[in-house]
Amino acid sequence: MYRFLSLLITATIFLLPNAAYSQRSVSIVILPFEIYSQEDLSYLKTEIPDVIKKHLKQDGANVIVLESISGLPDYLGEETAAGMDAIRNIGVKNGADYVVWGSFTRIGQKFSLDAKMIESFGQSPPKIFYVEGKGIENLLGSVEELAGDLGIKLFKREKIAEILVAGNKRIEADAIKKIIETSPGDVFLAKNLAGDLKSIFSMGYFDDVRIEADDGPKGKIITFRVKEKPTIRVIRIKGNKVFDDEEIMENLNIRTGSILNIFKVRSNIERIEELYKNKNYHNVKVVYNIHELEHNQADLEFIVKEGEKVRIKRIIFEGNKKYSSKKLKGMMKSSEKGFFSWLTSSGELNKEDLSQDVAMLSAFYHNNGYIQARVGEPDIEYKDNWIDITIKIFEGPQFMVGNVDIAGDIILSKEELEKNLKIIREKFYNREVVRNDVLVLTDIYSDEGYAYAEIFPRIEENLEKSQVNITYSIDKGKQVYFEKIIISGNTKTRDKVIRRQLKVYEQEIYSGRRLKRGVRNLYRLDYFEDIKVNTSKGSSDDRMVLNVDVTEKPTGMLSFGGGYSNVENFFAMAAIAQKNLFGRGQILQLKAQLGGKTTRYTLSFTEPWLFDIPLSAGIDLYDWQMNYDTYDKDSRGIGFRFSYPVFDFTRAYLSYAFDVSNIKNISEAYASDLVKESKGENTKSSISTALRYDSRDRIFNPTKGSQYSISVQYAGIGGEIGFTKYLAETGWYFPLFKGTVGFLHARTGYVNRNSKKKLFDYDKFYLGGMNSLRGFDWRDVSPTDENGDKIGGNKFVQFNAEYIIPLLKKAGIVGVVFYDAGDVYSNSENINLGDLRQSAGYGFRWYSPLGPIRLENGYILDPKEGENRGGRWEFTMGTAF
Repeated sequence: MYRFLSLLITATIFLLPNAAYSQRSVSIVILPFEIYSQEDLSYLKTEIPDVIKKHLKQDGANVIVLESISGLPDYLGEETAAGMDAIRNIGVKNGADYVVWGSFTRIGQKFSLDAKMIESFGQSPPKIFYVEGKGIENLLGSVEELAGDLGIKLFKREKIAEILVAGNKRIEADAIKKIIETSPGDVFLAKNLAGDLKSIFSMGYFDDVRIEADDGPKGKIITFRVKEKPTIRVIRIKGNKVFDDEEIMENLNIRTGSILNIFKVRSNIERIEELYKNKNYHNVKVVYNIHELEHNQADLEFIVKEGEKVRIKRIIFEGNKKYSSKKLKGMMKSSEKGFFSWLTSSGELNKEDLSQDVAMLSAFYHNNGYIQARVGEPDIEYKDNWIDITIKIFEGPQFMVGNVDIAGDIILSKEELEKNLKIIREKFYNREVVRNDVLVLTDIYSDEGYAYAEIFPRIEENLEKSQVNITYSIDKGKQVYFEKIIISGNTKTRDKVIRRQLKVYEQEIYSGRRLKRGVRNLYRLDYFEDIKVNTSKGSSDDRMVLNVDVTEKPTGMLSFGGGYSNVENFFAMAAIAQKNLFGRGQILQLKAQLGGKTTRYTLSFTEPWLFDIPLSAGIDLYDWQMNYDTYDKDSRGIGFRFSYPVFDFTRAYLSYAFDVSNIKNISEAYASDLVKESKGENTKSSISTALRYDSRDRIFNPTKGSQYSISVQYAGIGGEIGFTKYLAETGWYFPLFKGTVGFLHARTGYVNRNSKKKLFDYDKFYLGGMNSLRGFDWRDVSPTDENGDKIGGNKFVQFNAEYIIPLLKKAGIVGVVFYDAGDVYSNSENINLGDLRQSAGYGFRWYSPLGPIRLENGYILDPKEGENRGGRWEFTMGTAF
C-alpha cells in the first residue's frame, strides 16, 4: 500500500505540470531559411522548416511554414527595429505566437544552422539558436536537434543535467542506472521518469523508490532515492515429509545472504511444487512467510502442504474395436493403481513413460496392418487424489501385404534381393519388418561399397482390397573408398594394434559388414571403455574418411578368488596380468594358486601377431606341487603354443608341452600299483591341436553369440606318460526379453591310455566347482577305486543352463539363475544321460571398475548318502590397476 501511494503521489507531482503545458496551444510561423552554399541547395529553404514543423507538431504546437515572403528588407539578419517589426507583423497576420527564421551555411564539409525566434506580441529581442555539423548526410539529425532546442523554449521545458542514485547499500548504482532510460541531456518529462520508477521497482530489490528533482546551474538534477529490501538470514522448510530439507534446498536458486526478492520467492515456490508434482503430489500447495529482523535482515519460511499422492485410477481407451482395452493396457508401462501399489509403484504417473506408451501403441497398430491408425495425445484429468487418463484411438482398416517390388539401382538380381525381404512372408503390413528390410538392403549395398545408398519404401494403399503395395526404391549413389582411417584417443595402444582389428583398409572399397566386424573386434580386445566410429566425406564424393576415437581403460589386472572344499579346505587363487603390454597387444601373466594340498605357479607370455600377421604365439612356464591322498607330485614344465585364424571367428591351435613330474611320499598301504611303479621322475611330452569358434559380442557378460571347440592331445612323444585325450565344447548366448539373456553350454571328453605308457589320475577328468557343477566341491564328482578314493574318469559329460537378468545395467551388475548337470565315468562304465548329477542355484556377477566379480551359490539336487545338499557359495574376484 505504501509503495502504491508513493507511486501515485510521484506521478501526480510530475504529470500535473505536463497537463498544463499540453492544454496550452502554441502557434508558430516558420519562414523560409536562407541558404549559403557553393552547391545548389535551394530545396533546403522549405525542407528545413518542414522538419522543424514535424518535430514541434509532435509536441502539440500549431505550425505554419511559409514557402515565400514579400515586403521584408534584405537585411533580415540585422536586428533593426524595422526588420523586427516586419517579422512580428507576419506572426500577427498569421495568428501565431512566435516567428522563427534562420539560415543554413555550408563551407566544405562543415555546415551551420542559425535560427532566431521572436514573440509576435511584445518587444523582447529574438532568442538565438545555433547548431553545427559535418557532412550533408548528418543534416537531418542537426535539424532535429535545433527543433528540440526550440521546443524547450516554446514549452518552458528544462533539460536534465545529472542523474543520481541514493540510499543503495548493496546494489551498485551502475546496476540501477543501466535500467534507467532517462539520461543527462534529455528533456525533463515526468512520464519518462514514471517509467524509470517502474523499471527500478521491477528489479525486485527495493521496498520503496522515490524521485527527487532539484534545480542546478545546467538544468535539473534527478535523484532516485531507494530503500533496499532486507537480506535473507535463514531459509526454513516446514511441512515437508516426502522430501527432506536438503533435497528441496538443492532445487532452489535462492540462497541465504541474497536480497529478498519477491519475484524469486514466487519462482522458487513453483520449483518446489514442480518437484512434488513430478512425484505425483499434484495437490501440493506452498506458501511463504517473511519474518523481518533488525539490521535490514529477514528469515524466509516456505510452508509445504503436501496433500495425498495422486495415482492413476482409470486408463480409458476410446475408439478401439479390434483390440480390447485390457490388451492395450497390458502393453503399457503406465498402469492403474493396484492392490500392491505400495510395493510395485503401480498407478504412478510418469509423463515420459506415458509418452513412450503412446508411441508403443501406435507402433503396435502399425505393425499389425493398421497403417492408418492414430493414437491421440493422452488427456490427463486430475480429480482430487485420482487421475483419469483418456487415450483416443482411430484404428482404421487392417491392410494386408499386396505386391512387393524393388525398383531403382539393382546391383543383384531381384530374386536374390527379395530373398532377404521378410515382409513378403508377412500376411499383414508390419512397419517394423519393412524398416528392418530397409536395413538389410542397406547392409547389402554397403558391402558392395555403396556407403551412401538411399533406400526408402514407397507405400501405396489400396482401400478397395485393403492391401498395401510396397516398393523399395533404391538410389545406390557412388561406390565409396576409404580415403583415410584416422585413429585418435589412443595414448598407450599402438596405432597398428587398432588398425589390424578393423578389417578395413585405406584405398579399399567401403564395406559396412567388415567395418561392423572390426568394431566388434575392438570391443573384444577389452582395451577400451568406449569406441566411437564416425565417417565423413573425403576429398570427393567417392571418398570417405573413417574416424575411430577410442577411450582407453586400464588393461592390467590383479585378480584373486577362493573357496572352500573338503579336499583343499580353504584355497586362494591370484593372478597379475597385463594384456596390452607396452601397447603392443602382448599378454604377460603370472598366476598362483595356494591351497591345503595344491601350490601352482604359472608364467605366460603371448604375442598375438607374430611377424605382423595374425599368428598368435605363446610360451608357458610352470611349477606345480600337488598333494594327493596317496602320493605327492611336483611338476615343472614348459609349453609352446600357436594359433591362426582360418575362418570367420575361427582359429586353429597347435601346442607342444614338456613336463617333468616327481612322484614322492607314496603311501605303501593305499597307493595303486601304477603309482608305486612310477616313483621318482616321470616325463610327459605332448602335442595338442584344436579348432575353436567364438562369436561372442564380449568376453564377460556376453549378450549374444556362440563358441565351439574341439581338441585332441597326444602324449607319448618320448617319456613314460602316454595317452590320447579328446575334448569338445559348445556354448550359446541368445537375447530373450527385457534385456535378459539365455545361455546353454555343453562339454564332453574322453581320454585313453596309450599302450606301454602310463595314464595318471591327474590327467583324467573330474567335475565340481565354479566352472563345472556348482554346489559340488572342487573335483568332487569322480569315479572311485575299491577303497572309495576318487581316481578321476576316462570320460565325462557336462551341461549348464543359465538365465541372466540385468539388475543394474549401467553399473554392469547382473543376476543369474542356473542349472548344472553332468557326471564322470571310468572306462568300464557307460554314459547314462538319464542319471546325471544335478545342481541348481543363483548368483550375481558384476563387471566392476575393479574387474569381474562372480558370487554364486549352488544346491545339489540329487544328494547321495553322506552328501550335504545345502547351498555352497563360491566366488572369484578381480581388481584393475
